[in-house]
Amino acid sequence: MYSFRRLALLLALGLPVLPILQAQSSSSSSNPAPADQQAPAAAQTQPQTQPQTQPQISVQARIKARREQRRAAAIHEVYDHLYEGYVGAGYLRFTPGATLQRVNEYDWNGGFTRYFSERMGVTLDGRGYYGTPFIEPNLTGITKPAISQYAALLGPTYRFYMQPKYSISGRVMGGYARGNFTGDTNGFGSAVLGLYPDGSTFAASASIFAEFNLAPNLGLRVAPEYYLTGFGSTLQNNLGYTCGIVYRFGKQ
Repeated sequence: MYSFRRLALLLALGLPVLPILQAQSSSSSSNPAPADQQAPAAAQTQPQTQPQTQPQISVQARIKARREQRRAAAIHEVYDHLYEGYVGAGYLRFTPGATLQRVNEYDWNGGFTRYFSERMGVTLDGRGYYGTPFIEPNLTGITKPAISQYAALLGPTYRFYMQPKYSISGRVMGGYARGNFTGDTNGFGSAVLGLYPDGSTFAASASIFAEFNLAPNLGLRVAPEYYLTGFGSTLQNNLGYTCGIVYRFGKQ
């Protein structure tokens, strides 16, 4: 009887504590849940920045690629011609005699280029130079005789910089030159006046020129030039330039 009363007293004291223990166990088991919920949320927020940057990079790359394609197409349209013809005029500082000062000569020039690619071609060029050298007073009374020379040249042409609106090229040519220095000496000849004798010799030219395109098949050319001749068994190192109109035709 006494033991039954003790058991009843223990049960009476333990019943109020049971709900508190159950609440603590449930709260401890539910605390890790917010951490699990935060992890997926962080995982969802991280990839959100990647879709924003990747489309921007791809759009810029596509725009750049399209620009390069348009530029390449424009360059191809201008420089994919098979043939090129040009005509123009020029200027040269020429030495007409071993003891004479340089004279200003003015020229016409024309040529034809056959291109084997957009960059490489072969040019055939023809030109004529005209001038009036100054000769000191002498017994003949001739102080400004008219002289002339003509040349036919052949050599390679190479475009080393190309843009849709302009290009820069180099050209080296060599060939034949004919000089007429006595035609205006009234029969006195060239030796009396100090001019080179009439005759034929070699000629060579080297130039770097720029072309400005008015249309895919039409352009303007300016060509500073070094021009070498061998009249009178000597060398004439001459500087000048040519300029003219360029017309392109035929497709490669």
